[in-house]
Amino acid sequence: MTEQPAISFKAVRADLPSASGVAINGKVDVAAVPALERALEAAIETTADGFVVDLSGVEFMDSSGLLAMLNARGLLAREARALAVVCPAGPVRRLLEVAGVSELLVVCDSREDAEAALS
Repeated sequence: MTEQPAISFKAVRADLPSASGVAINGKVDVAAVPALERALEAAIETTADGFVVDLSGVEFMDSSGLLAMLNARGLLAREARALAVVCPAGPVRRLLEVAGVSELLVVCDSREDAEAALS
C-alpha cells in the first residue's frame, strides 16, 4: 500500500482590491488551528477594512477550524468590519452549511463574488 502524502497547512496574506485577507491552503485540523488563529489575528489587527478569508484551497476542515473562523468573525464584529468567506462547493462548504454557520457568514463562491459583497 502506498502512503498518501500529508496535506500541509499554509496561511498567506491575500488581499482583495477593497479588502484585506488571508488565503488558507491544505488541511485545517486541531494541529493547524494555532497557526490559523495567529495568521487571522495578525492580519485582522494590522488592517482596518473589510476582510476576506479564502478557503478555496482547503481540502479538509474540522470543527476546530470552524471555531477559528467564528472567532475571526467575532474579532471583526467588534469593529463593525465585514467578513466574506470564499468557499466553493465541496466538503468545506458542506461543513459550513451543516454546522449552520453559512447563515452567519457571507459565503461566496469566488474571490470576485467576495469583492462584490465587500464593496
